Amino acid sequence: MAAGGSAPELFTSFIGTFKESDVGFGTIVGSAVFNVLFVIGVCAIASKEVLELTWWPLARDCSYYTVSLSVLAIFFRVSSPNEIEWWEALILFLMYLGYVTLMRN
Repeated sequence: MAAGGSAPELFTSFIGTFKESDVGFGTIVGSAVFNVLFVIGVCAIASKEVLELTWWPLARDCSYYTVSLSVLAIFFRVSSPNEIEWWEALILFLMYLGYVTLMRN
């Protein structure tokens, strides 16, 4: 679900990068809010049994999301104002791969 929910924002940001558009940051935040509120809500509604939730998924996702947005904000405002350099994009992409790896556990 995470990869499916993140793929559209990844490609929208990728295209926006080469068109020199400002859609990147808004796309990321908007997609994350949509994923949290709508996708998870629909999954819960469609479930045929009561879903047992533990603290780990919420703590994992909120922590990783907070760190990721903080790193993005630092890159976008402090490191190289109003642009993302290739090495910053590489770090963010590696963080995404780290999140996908963490999701397996």
